[in-house]
Amino acid sequence: DQLGKLKDALEYSLHNCDIVQSTNETETMNNDKYLELFITSKKIEGCSTRTTSYYEMILRRLFKYIKYGVKKITTEDLRSYLDDYQKASNASRVSIDNIRRILSSFFNWLESENYTLKSPMRRIHKIKTVKVVKETYSSETMQIIRDNCESIRDLAIIDLLASTGMRVGELV
Repeated sequence: DQLGKLKDALEYSLHNCDIVQSTNETETMNNDKYLELFITSKKIEGCSTRTTSYYEMILRRLFKYIKYGVKKITTEDLRSYLDDYQKASNASRVSIDNIRRILSSFFNWLESENYTLKSPMRRIHKIKTVKVVKETYSSETMQIIRDNCESIRDLAIIDLLASTGMRVGELV
């Protein structure tokens, strides 16, 4: 009875309407175009050229492994890719988690931009890694380092690094 009422309502509402197949732009887009748009959005968000180049390399490697469009990629495809990549390159868990994070960023972006309905990365969780705690220098070692400084500049650099904990690259 309800199906009959639904049919009547649809026929009444859609009377004199033409149904045309959509030629949506996203249907004709390929992986390279999605990648280009993603990288552009990352640049706009403030990612460095080095970061966006790394993202592009990781995603191109994925596209080479999975030969079909991003809309057809499943969670199982991505798990298989990460597993095969880890075995082939003998990569550490940290490296695999970095790749997972990049893939997640890409597929979440596709979802947020309405290119896909749901990210296949949703069910792939963070990979557990061992945190390496770096040992600090003892007071005696720090004094030996200070004593061996040849200029006031070197002493200032050592004291700045030791007192703030900043990285050498940040200091440079």
